[in-house]
Order: sequence, then structure tokens, then C-alpha cells
Amino acid sequence: MNCCFCSLNQRAKLVIFTVNHNIIKKKIFNNPKKIEKTGRGDHGNLYLCLVMAGVYVHIPFCASRCSYCDFFSTLRLAEAGAEYVEALVTEARLRRGELRGATVKTLYLGGGTPSQLPVELLERLVEGLSAVLDLTTLEEFTIEANPDDVTPAWCAALPRLGVNRVSMGVQSFEDPILRLIGRRHTARQAVEAVANLRTAGIDNISIDLIFGLPGQTLSSWTDSVRQAIALHPQHISAYGLTYEEGTRLWHQREGGEVVEVPEEQCLEMYRILVDELQAAGYEHYEISNFALSGYYSRHNSSYWDDTPYLGLGAAAHSYDGVLRRYNPHDLRQYIDKIMAGEVACEQEELTRRDRYDERVMLGLRTARGVDAERLRQDFGEQAWCYFTREAEKHIAAGNLRLIDGGRYVLTRDGIMLSDAVIRDLMWDE
Repeated sequence: MNCCFCSLNQRAKLVIFTVNHNIIKKKIFNNPKKIEKTGRGDHGNLYLCLVMAGVYVHIPFCASRCSYCDFFSTLRLAEAGAEYVEALVTEARLRRGELRGATVKTLYLGGGTPSQLPVELLERLVEGLSAVLDLTTLEEFTIEANPDDVTPAWCAALPRLGVNRVSMGVQSFEDPILRLIGRRHTARQAVEAVANLRTAGIDNISIDLIFGLPGQTLSSWTDSVRQAIALHPQHISAYGLTYEEGTRLWHQREGGEVVEVPEEQCLEMYRILVDELQAAGYEHYEISNFALSGYYSRHNSSYWDDTPYLGLGAAAHSYDGVLRRYNPHDLRQYIDKIMAGEVACEQEELTRRDRYDERVMLGLRTARGVDAERLRQDFGEQAWCYFTREAEKHIAAGNLRLIDGGRYVLTRDGIMLSDAVIRDLMWDE
């Protein structure tokens, strides 16, 4: 059985984006055309009609590496932090033309561990970006954080910087499991962090959880979900653990030091998650994401809606609807290139099939689903006919349903088989 509620930063048999969009793994697309490096961001008149989703800034610094993580990160904050912040502001200046004058509505600092950045460097970063980009109409400014970094002093700095949303990697409320996977915080520190944020006036808090962790049981997972709910965060994300090759946890599994949770148990954990959160009033708006009414992640929702975005920093990705740009996964290479006055990104052009497949995969992850009429308008009659024909089979099987006169969404049973459903709906010309 295949399930596609692993995180956007984790495996799938389709195309997977990180929540932070600092890594993109392509599994099935066919040789997108490579384009020469350019700092202009030109792609004909198409670019002029696009509205940017917002700006993502990758902060790669961590105090230590979690055993399951294969994101680009570094422990070199003390050595390179100030220089990196300068490079980020310089890159924003070099690439601001890619926004084409569009209003920046969301800003997202992801990582890595952005909360590891000292407040003075965070202030320098925000001031620098504000001088280069128009951030006066920001609707959502998110920073990711580890609970042990969320001190009263750190929280107090956020409102004056304009931060109005914090996404916190709690992962579990079981201290033995947190130690096993290399997390620095305890369950108690996670609870205290939420209280610190609220005292500072941050009233939009998101908590990340992971299910399928070694040693996790249905009972302990249920307890973690309920403890998260008891903190009354506005948003909860939950992802299935993936053993990424080369990570410490992968080596531990290969060496018999840890045992992988069976898939059927992971499926049951996901059912528990959905039931508990929906009973508590959370809306299930994306396969891995739940929010109280009015608190969907605006930044990430734009990704899922196929809206363009600008990514700054080492390993960051950008997307304009046709071109995918990506910075090097190398801190020194990124800094040297930017400080020499050159853009660091390479780029590739997505084919029509690439864009169709991404539209289907991302759309079906959400409660809004895929708008078949928009598929017809953007990709033509042939693509529309293929999609609707294949979709009928899954409607009959109970995996899909039609809403709002033309939107195809996964049913609860369909979510459990979403890899297979999405794979069938991808265009087979």
C-alpha cells in the first residue's frame, strides 16, 4: 500500500518538494530542458502576468544534526553567520527584478534552524531585506524555530521585526524518542516555548509532529497528538518518517539498532491524527497540514496552488511558473558567488508535461483539489480528457469525489492510496 502523507520534504514516488522548498527531488519527469545561467529572470511575456507567492529565505545553520534529516544544513554559524546574512541581502538585491514589481505578501525563514541565528543577525537580515524589497504589505512573516531556542528574550524580538507566525519543530512529546532522533529539546521545553511565544504576542503558532518514529506506539502517538492539541496551536503539521539514505537514522536501521515501524501501523497513526485533529476543530486542508479556521499557512498554500515564489540562500529554490531556479548546496560556493556580484542559481525549464503533473500532484494534496476546467484552459483539451477519464475510475472506486461542480478531491480512503491515485492521473501521452 502506498501513502502520500509523508512530508513535502520527504519521499514519495512522484515529485517531492520540501516544505521550505530548499530541496526538490524529481523521480519521474523526463529531462527538463536545461537553460543557461542568467540573473535576468527573463522568460518572455509570461513572467509579466505572474504574481509571486512570496519570498523564502533559507537559513542553513543548526546547532546539531537530527538523525533523520537530509536537508542542506551546516554547523558553521559562528564562522559564517554574518557573512551569510550579508550574502542573503546581496542576493535579494541582485534578484529583486524577478519579482517584476509584484507585492510581497509572505516571507518565510526556513532551515536548517533559523532560530539559531542571533537576534542581532536576524535584525540585520530583516533590515537588509526591507531596504531591498518592499515588505510593507506583508500579510504573513513566518520563522521556523526549535523549542529550546524559543526563550523569552528571543520571542520579545519577534514582534518588532514584523514576525507574526512561528513554526516550531516539536516532532514528539516523548523525551526518549526525542533523544533517539537527536532533537535538542524536551517535551517540557516545547510546552514552555508555546507559552513564551504567547506572552510575546505571537498568536499564530504552528507545531510539527512526526509519526512512524522508532519506538513509537499507537498509544504514545495518540498522546503526542493530544498534547499538541492541548497547547491550542493555530496550525499543526504531521509527517511520516522517512529513512533517507545516508542519514544517521538510516545507518541505525541498516545496522539493526532501530526497527522501522510497519506501514500498516503508520497508516493507523495517520487515521488517529486525522480523527483527533478534526474532532478538536482543525480543518484538514492539505494531506499533512491542519489548521483552525483562518490559519492556513498562506506561504505554503501558495506553493500548493502553483503560484510562483522567490527563494534566497544556499540550496533555496525559486519558481516562476515555467522556470525552476536552484542555488548550490554549498555554503562557501554560494557566498563567494553572490559576493562577487553574480547570481548563484542555475535553472531548468519545466516541460508542459512537468507542469501538468505538478499541478495534479500538488492539487490533490489539498482539500481544494484539482480544478478540471483550469486544467483544460492551461493544458488543452487532450490533457483535460485524459485527466477526467482516469479520474472516473477512481471516483467509481471511492478514491476521488467531485465538489463545486468541477474540482476533484481525494476521499479519506483515497488519501491512503494517494500515491497510486496521483500516479494514474499523471499525463501518459
